[in-house]
Amino acid sequence: KFESVALEVCTSTMLECADEERGKGYLMSCLVDHRINVTERQCHQYITKMTSIIFSDYRLICGFMDKCREDINTLQCGSIAVGEKDLHSQGEVIACLERALVREAEQQDKAHQIKDACKKSIMRVAELSADDFHLDRYLYFSCRDDRERFCENTQVGEGRVYKCLFNHKFEEAMSEKCRNALTTRQKLIAQDYKVSYSLAKACKADLRKYRCNPDTSMPRAREARLSYLLLCLESAVHRGRTVTGDCQGEMLDYRRMLMEDFSLSPEIVLHCRGEIEAHCSGLHRKGRTLHCLMRVARGDKGTVDNLCQTALQTLIQSADPGADYRIDRALNEAYMYLCVCRILSCLMEHLYTEKMVQDCEHRLLELQYFISRDWKLDPILYRKCQNDASRLCYTPSWNESSELMPPGAVFSCLYRHAYRTEEQGRRLTRDCKVEVQRILHQRALDVKLDPELQKRCMTDLGKWCSEKTDTGQELECLQDHLEDLVSSCRDVVGNLTELESEVLLATHTSNYSFYFLTLNSSCRSIFSQDVADNQIDTGNLLECLVQNKHQREMNDKCAVGVTHFQLVQMKDFRFSYKFKMACKEDVLKLCPNIEKKADVVICLSTTVRNDTLQDVKDQRVSLKCRKQLRVEELEMSEDIRLEPELHDACKKDINKLCSSVAYGNAQVIIECLKENKKQLSQVCHQKIFKLQETEMMDPELDYQLMRVCKQMIKRFCTESDAKNVLQCLKLNKNSELMDPKCKQMITKRQITQNTDYRLNPVLRKACKADIPKFCQSILNKASDANELEGQVISCLKLKYADQRLSGDCEDQIRVILQESALDYRLDPQLQVHCRNEIPRLCAEEAAAQEQTGQVEECLKNNLLKIKQEECKTEVLNMLKESKADIFVDPVLHTACALDLKHHCAAINPGRGRQMSCLMEALQDKQVRLQPECKRRLQDRIDMWSYAAKVAPAEGFSDLAAQVMTSPSKNYILFMIALAVSLLFLVGLLCGRITKRIVHPEMKIIIHLHVIPNLYAFISSAERSILKTFRF
Repeated sequence: KFESVALEVCTSTMLECADEERGKGYLMSCLVDHRINVTERQCHQYITKMTSIIFSDYRLICGFMDKCREDINTLQCGSIAVGEKDLHSQGEVIACLERALVREAEQQDKAHQIKDACKKSIMRVAELSADDFHLDRYLYFSCRDDRERFCENTQVGEGRVYKCLFNHKFEEAMSEKCRNALTTRQKLIAQDYKVSYSLAKACKADLRKYRCNPDTSMPRAREARLSYLLLCLESAVHRGRTVTGDCQGEMLDYRRMLMEDFSLSPEIVLHCRGEIEAHCSGLHRKGRTLHCLMRVARGDKGTVDNLCQTALQTLIQSADPGADYRIDRALNEAYMYLCVCRILSCLMEHLYTEKMVQDCEHRLLELQYFISRDWKLDPILYRKCQNDASRLCYTPSWNESSELMPPGAVFSCLYRHAYRTEEQGRRLTRDCKVEVQRILHQRALDVKLDPELQKRCMTDLGKWCSEKTDTGQELECLQDHLEDLVSSCRDVVGNLTELESEVLLATHTSNYSFYFLTLNSSCRSIFSQDVADNQIDTGNLLECLVQNKHQREMNDKCAVGVTHFQLVQMKDFRFSYKFKMACKEDVLKLCPNIEKKADVVICLSTTVRNDTLQDVKDQRVSLKCRKQLRVEELEMSEDIRLEPELHDACKKDINKLCSSVAYGNAQVIIECLKENKKQLSQVCHQKIFKLQETEMMDPELDYQLMRVCKQMIKRFCTESDAKNVLQCLKLNKNSELMDPKCKQMITKRQITQNTDYRLNPVLRKACKADIPKFCQSILNKASDANELEGQVISCLKLKYADQRLSGDCEDQIRVILQESALDYRLDPQLQVHCRNEIPRLCAEEAAAQEQTGQVEECLKNNLLKIKQEECKTEVLNMLKESKADIFVDPVLHTACALDLKHHCAAINPGRGRQMSCLMEALQDKQVRLQPECKRRLQDRIDMWSYAAKVAPAEGFSDLAAQVMTSPSKNYILFMIALAVSLLFLVGLLCGRITKRIVHPEMKIIIHLHVIPNLYAFISSAERSILKTFRF
C-alpha cells in the first residue's frame, strides 16, 4: 500500500529507485535515502509522513524483523507480537539494539555478538533517522523536554537538532536520560560517519575527491569509522589540499566531540577501563577523563597499558587538537589569554610564564605528551618539514604508518639532519630547521615531552631525580648526574645537550625567545630589546649572558639557568658548540682521548703557554682555537664550579672555611680560599697556588680583579696589552683618580705576588739568570705546594743592596722595594718575622687605612726595642737597602725632595748615588739643607752606625759590598788606594823587595798620619770597614 501511493506522487524520483525489489519495503528505504534530491512537494511530504510511521514500529522497517528477530529475543529488547502497550514503545527496541551494538564494540568477546545482517540493519536505521531527530523515536521521547529547553529555536532537518543537543550534552540542566541517548547516538556516529547527516552531506564531495570513500579491499567497519574519515581528510588539509569550509566546520565539531567524551572511542573504553576505574572515576565530563588518562600516561599518577597508550595516541591523531586548541574543551576552558592562539605551539611558547595559569599548564602538558610522540600532530612542524621528512626519512603519508619509520622516529631523523654541514650533505631546509629548534626547546622543558629520553632514562630519573619535579629540573638533574647514568641514558642526554648547545648558538633573531625559554623563562626580558634591535649577535647570546651574569639587571633565576648550562658544558667539550667547532682538530691532534671540557681546556692552554714561553714560531694550537680557548678560560675563571678539578680538591675547605658564602662571583669562593690560603689542605693549597700563578701570568683570567677594576682599566689601561693590565694598574695605583676598591684589590694582588717570585711573571723573566745564581739554596727547598714567603725576593733585595744584580732584575727589585717601603704588607718576610713586634710597637701605624711607610719608619725608630732577632735583622736589611737608593726610604725621600731637586738634580737615581750626594751636602758647611731633611739624614747616619755595630761585615765580600753601597764610597776607595800607594812607595825606598819586610817605623807613620786623616772624613758607619784592614 505504501509503495503504490509512492509510485503515484514520486514519479520523478522513481528513476533512482527503479531497480529496487517491490513488496518488501526496499522502495521506501530508497526514497528516504534520496529525499534530499526530491523536488516534488507532494512526494517530500509523503516521505516525511511515512518515515514517522515506519520508525515508530521496527516491524515496518524493511527486512529488519527478519534480520534481527534472534538478537531481539536473545537480548530481550522487546516483543514481536502485538500486545496492549504504548504505541511508541517499539522505539525502545531499536535503542536496545543500538546499545548492544555499542557494548559489543566496547567489550568485544565479553558482550553478545550481534549478527552482521542485524548490525547493518541497525546502522541503516540510524542513518535513515540522521536527518530528523523525530525519526529516532527513543531519543525523541527522551529529549523532548531538553529540546524545548536548549534548542527551541533550532529548525528541524539536516541533523541540526542533533548537533544542538550534542553541544549541550554536558550542561547541568540536561536530563540524564537524554544525555545517555545522545551518547549512544554519538557512539554510532563514531562507528559510521553516515549516522551524522550533516557530516556526510558536507563532506560528500571531499570524501570522493580525496578517495576516502569505501574501498572494497578494506573492511567496511574501518572505512566507515569516523576516525578514518577524519584522518583521511586531515591528511589532505595537512598536505595543503583544499577541503570545503562546510566540511572543515563539521570536522571541527566532531573532533571536539571525540575530545569531550572518551566513551565515544570504543578502544579507549575497552583498553583503558582499568586505568579509568583506578585513577579517573567521576571525571567523565568535558574531556576531563581523557586528560586524566593522559596524566596517567605521563607517569604523574601511575602507568598505563600499552594498548591503552596506543588507543590514546590514535584518538589524539584523529581529533588532531594540535591544529586548534579549541578542540580540547578542557584546555579551552583553562586557557585565560587575551590573545588568540589557534594552535598549541603558540601556547607552548608561553609555557611556564607568568601569564600561564596552572590548570592550563597541566592540560597543555598532558596533551603535548602525546603530540610529541607523533611528529604529524604538530601542524606547523608537519607543514614545514613534510618534504624534508619524505626526502630524508622516507616517511609515509599523514594518515598512514610504517614499521620501518614509526612516527616517533621521524623527529629523531629530522634533528640528525638539522645541523649537518655542507660537506656532510643532505641538510634540512631553513624553515624545517627552525621548527626542529622549536621542538627541541619545548622538549627541554619537560623530559616527558621527549619520548626517547623518557624511555631510556626512566630508571635514572627514579634513582637520581625523584625529587626534581619543577620546570625543567628533571633534564637539569640528568645533566648534573651525567657520569652516573646508564650508558643508553647517558648517550641520549649527551646528544640532547650537544644539540641544545648547537641550537643556542644557531638561533635566529626571529625565534630567539625559545633560546631564553630553554635556559629559563626569566631570561627572556634581559636582552630582548637589544636582540630585537640587532644590537647583539644572536650567535653570541650565551656568551653575552655569561659576561653579564652578575650585572644588576640580571635576575637570580636567569643567572642560575646560565650557570647550570655552563656547568653542564664542563662535562664534555662537545657541549660547547663554538669551542667544539673551533678546536675539534686541535683536540684530536693534541689532546686525544680527553672528553671533559675542563681537561681539554687545560691541555690546550698548557700547550699554548709552553709554545709562548719557548718562543715557538709556529704555534701548535690554531689561531681560531686560541681565540675560542681564551673565551672558555675567561668563563671558567668566573666560578669555581666551572673548574671541577679545583672544586673537588677544595670541597672540604670550602665547607670548612667558606660555608657562609654562596656560589657565584669569583669573590665568593675563590677569594675566600685565597684569603685563607694558609689554612687550606695541601692539595687545595697547591691548586690555588697554580690558579694564582696562571692569573698572574694572564690578569684577564683574574675575574675579580677585572670586575672590580673594570672602569679603572678603561680609564688607565686602554692601550695596554691584556697580559700587562695588572702592571698598568700598579703604575696608576696612587693616582687621585684611582677607585678605592680597585686600589684595595691591586694591593691584594701585590701582596700575593711578593709571597713568591713565581707569582710575578715580570720579575721571573727579568731575574731568570740572577735567581739561580744568588738564591739556589732557597730554590732547592722550594715545592709546588707551598709559597716561598718572599724568601727569593728578600735574597734579591740583599743582592740589590750589594749592586750585584743584572740591569733588568735590578729595575724590578727597585720597584718592589719602593712599593714595599710604602706598605709593610708587601714585604712577606717582614710580616712573618715581625708579626708580634708590629702590634706591640706600631699598632697605631699598622691600623691606618692608608699605608705610606709609617710602620717601616716606626720599626726603624724602635730598632733598639725590638726583641726578636729575626725582626731586627729584617729592619737592619731595610736600613741597608735604603743606603743603596733613597727611593726605598719614603720618609727620607719626602723630607729631602726639595734638596734633591736643588743639589742633586743631575745625579741619576740608584746605586746610592743620590744618597751620596745628600751626604756630601750634609758635610759641606756652605750647603744649607732643609731642617727636616737634615734631621732625617742625621737619624739615618746614627741608624747606619748602630747597624754597623750590631751587624758588622762577616767577610771580605760583605765588606766590599758595604763599601760599594756606602754614600762615601768614592772617598773610602780613594783613601784605600792612597794607603796602598804609600805602602808600595815605602817598600821601594826603605825595604828589600825579596824579603818583603815591613819596618816597624812604617807602621807608626801610617797609624800616626794616614789613619787619623781618614777617620776625620768618614762616618762612624765606615770605621768598622777600615778596621778590617787592620790599619
